[in-house]
Amino acid sequence: MVSNQLPGVILENQDGTYRQMQIRLIPNIYPDTIVGVRTPVLRGIAKELEDRDSFLNALPHRYFEENQIHCFLLEREKDFSFVISEIERFLPYVDNWATCDQLRPRCFQKHRHELLPHVQKWITSKEPYTIRFGIGMLMVHFLDDDFEEAFLELPATVHSEEYYVRMMIAWYFATALAKQYDAALPYITNYRLDKWVHNKAIQKAVESYRVAPEQKLELKEYRLK
Repeated sequence: MVSNQLPGVILENQDGTYRQMQIRLIPNIYPDTIVGVRTPVLRGIAKELEDRDSFLNALPHRYFEENQIHCFLLEREKDFSFVISEIERFLPYVDNWATCDQLRPRCFQKHRHELLPHVQKWITSKEPYTIRFGIGMLMVHFLDDDFEEAFLELPATVHSEEYYVRMMIAWYFATALAKQYDAALPYITNYRLDKWVHNKAIQKAVESYRVAPEQKLELKEYRLK
């Protein structure tokens, strides 16, 4: 399959019920850009695409599903420098949480040292989905073996009115509380986060099976009214 055939193939695989669900879940983009194609089908389309470079260069894409396919193509690439370059070109066109969170290049796992400066830059961006992507990468790659307490400062210093940025910060700290409880706890007990983010992080941590019952009780004491 070549890239100029993609719109037709995407439309042929439309699922009307799934489309309506996606329109509700991604309310900030035009419904007309959402065709309603399930993820496994999109992954299959990405796998069969022959002229990868032509498609990656054809920005902006028309459909939400094309942006998802873009993510799936970058997900499989092994050349770290190539992926970083392509992500830098793609991020300005990312306009929703679903595409942002789908962008998970596997090669980042083996290049965390080289990735970190890019994560730091993305988090300090003025674009909401670039910020969200940066915090997401910090959460995925730097809360386990490569964790450093200083990394917690990066999302803590982000103050935004954008819902999807604030939600990602809360998600990050809820995950940090699950994986690095002692290091993350002072950001709750010292009220380092904006009120909404603070309460949402506690809520998500309390809902997590990875946080111990006694830790959940402690966190509840710091809810803000």
